[in-house]
Amino acid sequence: MSQGSNFVDYVKICCRSGKGGAGSSHLHRDVLTSMGGPDGGDGGRGGHIIVKGSTHIWTLLHLKYRKHIIAEDGQPGSSSHKSGRQGKDEILEVPLGTIAKNAETGEVLFEITKDGETKILTSGGRGGLGNAHFKTPTQQTPRFSQPGEAGQEVWNVLELKVLADVGLVGFPNAGKSTLLSVLSAAKPEIADYPFTTIVPNLGIVSYRGGKSFIMADIPGIIEGASKGKGLGYRFLRHIERNSVLLFMVPADTSRSIKEEYEILKKELLSYNPELMQKPHVLAVTKSDMLDEELMAEMKHDLPNIPAIFISSVAEKGLTELKDMLWKAIEG
Repeated sequence: MSQGSNFVDYVKICCRSGKGGAGSSHLHRDVLTSMGGPDGGDGGRGGHIIVKGSTHIWTLLHLKYRKHIIAEDGQPGSSSHKSGRQGKDEILEVPLGTIAKNAETGEVLFEITKDGETKILTSGGRGGLGNAHFKTPTQQTPRFSQPGEAGQEVWNVLELKVLADVGLVGFPNAGKSTLLSVLSAAKPEIADYPFTTIVPNLGIVSYRGGKSFIMADIPGIIEGASKGKGLGYRFLRHIERNSVLLFMVPADTSRSIKEEYEILKKELLSYNPELMQKPHVLAVTKSDMLDEELMAEMKHDLPNIPAIFISSVAEKGLTELKDMLWKAIEG
């Protein structure tokens, strides 16, 4: 994922589906027939607005400036039972993990989780029936038909929640971006100041046996993020779609490892209690500055979850970390 304004995870769009074409009220006439029966065709359906999942898109940037999505109207029916052409559907490709909502009510309509998966966001109007449908023994030549249904005009919200196998959770400068850059081909921005990461970054981590998993670096959470402080509130939702949460606490934290883990856990619990049901793994980062004796002492004060001491710079403990993560993913 690219940094900055190229990452868009929320768009509000006005969707107007096509109206259905009118049915035809035509009566058959030719050189041999002066008073033929009804042969009016049906009107075509109005175009739908459809959302389609794609693994080739990581952001909603391409929809940021398309505030109005308008599908084509259906065409009217004609003589000889000919149906009108259906209106062309508007297909919006979105990243996996995109949720569609009604902008006015907040109702969740659906979520796109698979490549190629399609859902109708706004249905086109049905085409009207031609007069051929209304012929009866007592009314041989009906001179009426149905008008097409009107299309819908609705404001919708598309919201992206990043899908990944492992989500990195930690305060700024916990080493999340560095770990992602070492384990994958991702190139997140790394610097020695808070909130270096301002958008989620994804990387594919290779594992033994030709296997791999997706790791997401979520922008740094701070204490109070669940109440809207810092950047965390905006990106906490991205953690919801990760299978495993890897909590990262630096060895040189001013608090104890367990205390910092509990603060992070509290922020997630305040935002969404269901996050506590996901597997948790703890990585104590920057452990290249620790000797064996100090690590042995610190192990007694770790929370009761799978934990490991690692160093991304020294590439220490990374193979064991991948083993732990794979085990948690496989569940």
